[in-house]
Amino acid sequence: MNRMNLALLTDFYELTMANGYFHHGLKDKQAYFDMFFRRIPDDGGFAIMAGVEQLIEYLKTLKFDDTDIEYLRSKEIFSEEFLQYLKNFKLSCDVWAIPEGTPIFPNEPIITVKGPVIEAQFIETMVLLTINHQSLIATKANRVVRAAQGRNVMEFGSRRAQGYDGAIYGARAAYIGGCVGTACTISDKEFGVPATGTMAHSWIQMFPAELEAFRAYAQTYPDNCTLLVDTYNTLRSGVPNAIKIFNEEIVPKGFRPKGIRIDSGDIAYLSKEARRMLDEAGFQDCKIVASNALDESIIRDLLIEGACVDVFGVGERLITSRSEPVFGGVYKLVAVEENGKVIPKIKLSDNVGKITNPGYKQVWRLFDKETGKALADLITLNEEVIDEGKPYELFDPEYTWKRKTVTNFVAKKLQVKIFDKGNCIYQSPKLSEIKSYCKEQICTLWDEVKRLENPHKYYVDLSLPLWKMKKELLHEYSEE
Repeated sequence: MNRMNLALLTDFYELTMANGYFHHGLKDKQAYFDMFFRRIPDDGGFAIMAGVEQLIEYLKTLKFDDTDIEYLRSKEIFSEEFLQYLKNFKLSCDVWAIPEGTPIFPNEPIITVKGPVIEAQFIETMVLLTINHQSLIATKANRVVRAAQGRNVMEFGSRRAQGYDGAIYGARAAYIGGCVGTACTISDKEFGVPATGTMAHSWIQMFPAELEAFRAYAQTYPDNCTLLVDTYNTLRSGVPNAIKIFNEEIVPKGFRPKGIRIDSGDIAYLSKEARRMLDEAGFQDCKIVASNALDESIIRDLLIEGACVDVFGVGERLITSRSEPVFGGVYKLVAVEENGKVIPKIKLSDNVGKITNPGYKQVWRLFDKETGKALADLITLNEEVIDEGKPYELFDPEYTWKRKTVTNFVAKKLQVKIFDKGNCIYQSPKLSEIKSYCKEQICTLWDEVKRLENPHKYYVDLSLPLWKMKKELLHEYSEE
């Protein structure tokens, strides 16, 4: 998409730090940063990685134009030498990312950046902004899709998204998470997310009577006719009028009606009655679409109550992830280079959950060879190699007596390199491929991990060398 230059979409402290690094001779010092998150929204069992393609687009085009430089000069706190450096800025970082559509878990590096500290620090905000937003919506969408138990889910939230980027990229993320389409037309144009829609209540109100409104629509779209039946009275007028129009305008032309939509009222009751009426009229193939402030909890309850709904349209509670609208990913320094040697860095905190995992690392997922199911994720130091031919002992990093030895497994590195010295070396898959990949990867998780409430905890463990490094650093800094 054609966008404004986003170079200054950054926290101001990244610029003040960059200026400081520049003047203290640190601009070329190699640093390593990890992006990770600490907890899964809605206390779910897993999250879904999304937003990598947009991060790549940002990094490929990152530069400061003349207006950016003039703005920074006007702040009167940056030196001319530093501004000249920014004017000639060219990214030279290495970047790794877990591919979009992959289930991800707390505390594992989902993005790793290595490069000159000014560059690696400067991109923090956009790394977080891009990945946090789309991962949040993809994760929420998948919860809704799982609640629908195989029924199609449409993303209907554009008009209540947090701004137009929230609508556009939210529709993309929702598609990755399992939605079959969107109401957001531009997301179809830009990304190929199928856009669908029929009518609003205003269409019905524009005509003298509901029957005339239905007839006009059926005459316009006889081969794709879905009628909104709840403008006046769903069961007394809406459904009977829809059936009348199907018989008079759709069937005689050799077509079948696509569906009816219910957007208010007791959807469980109305859908069951509507299904009975449609079936008795010979329209067993006519689908019932339900909308109206739905989310995964409401959808689950509707199905428990026997609602006869074939398609769910889910709006603001999906596109804003209303139940928990913050993903919470963070971006932390984990290592620097001194004379070519990687020196691990750790952040301590009185809040134990905020203590970081130090060092230049990689993430592995261990799969059972027989079932293909994911057993656990493992964070190791970058140079470590896992020998699949030998048993491997996993242990809980906090409760170290909890141990499990795995055998007959496959170890897969999760991160892929997307930038090498500032050059993009990764071709993003088509969005439809990401969606299919996401569905396949979720199938590798045990059903217990996929429960909407009180899911089984999926383990993310540390290798013994990484665990020892972390303990040594904790001891070292606690002595100071």
